[in-house]
Amino acid sequence: MVVSCQKATFAATFRFRYLNMKKQIFLSLFAGLTLCLAGCGEYNAVLKHGDAEYKYEVAKACFVKGQYGRAADLLSELLPSLKGTGYAQECLYMLGMSTMLQGDDISASTYFKRYCMSHPRGSYAAQAHFNSCQALYNSVLDPRLDQTTTHQALLELQGFVEQRPTSPLRDRAQEMIQELQDHLLEKEYRSAKLYYDLGSYLINCAYGGSNYEACIITSNNALRDYPYASETRREQFAILILRSRYHLARQSVEEKRNERYRETIDEYYAFKGEFPESSYLNEAEGYFNRSQRALRGQPEEDD
Repeated sequence: MVVSCQKATFAATFRFRYLNMKKQIFLSLFAGLTLCLAGCGEYNAVLKHGDAEYKYEVAKACFVKGQYGRAADLLSELLPSLKGTGYAQECLYMLGMSTMLQGDDISASTYFKRYCMSHPRGSYAAQAHFNSCQALYNSVLDPRLDQTTTHQALLELQGFVEQRPTSPLRDRAQEMIQELQDHLLEKEYRSAKLYYDLGSYLINCAYGGSNYEACIITSNNALRDYPYASETRREQFAILILRSRYHLARQSVEEKRNERYRETIDEYYAFKGEFPESSYLNEAEGYFNRSQRALRGQPEEDD
């Protein structure tokens, strides 16, 4: 989910905010310092230079030039010595940005969290909080792999939304929450779909009834656990539940069959009410019509 244009936007935003905070004389200093970094020899000389303020100006010049690795090396070295000074919060924030723009999102998230803890009312507090979420969001793995980072990102984003209700980034945070919930639901959907595909192959039943019952339970649990899922994802689960209810009714013993056909009809009404323009509506109506005929004792011929 790492998108290069997002990273470019972060860099551009920070540069704009940073450069507009400084006087023209400081920009001239940047230009001079950048020339000093033309080769590895000059940069290595800066690393050995004993003056922290000089190193800090070089680190900022590296960041503006897009040399994020060099900036991060200098800033991480300077951070302890700048603690308690007026440069501390800017140094820590820029270190987080440099690290994230290099692609080390987990470390970047740690730096941004550290910034929020050390400078809760700092100039970059809200942006650092969001960037911490963004860095974790960027680190989310394929649904088939471990999803610990996904759950961490969700917790961070939910905290951001709750703690910063007026932030202009709140809408984006909510979009990311929905995207991550859909991401987690992909694994649940695959499980539910597998139960449905197994159908009446009873040896695989895990819930004491049938694979169709397992599909229904898995789907309902997923929809309950992830209330911010997208409409598309909810629709996929809903049609899977309706299909399963119908097929469960068909394979049921006689004393349970009518009750389960009624449940299928109820499920159809719920589906149609939530998704009145669904592309699955014709399929859903077929289950409804066949269930009604079955309750009347008529053949369930295809529509």
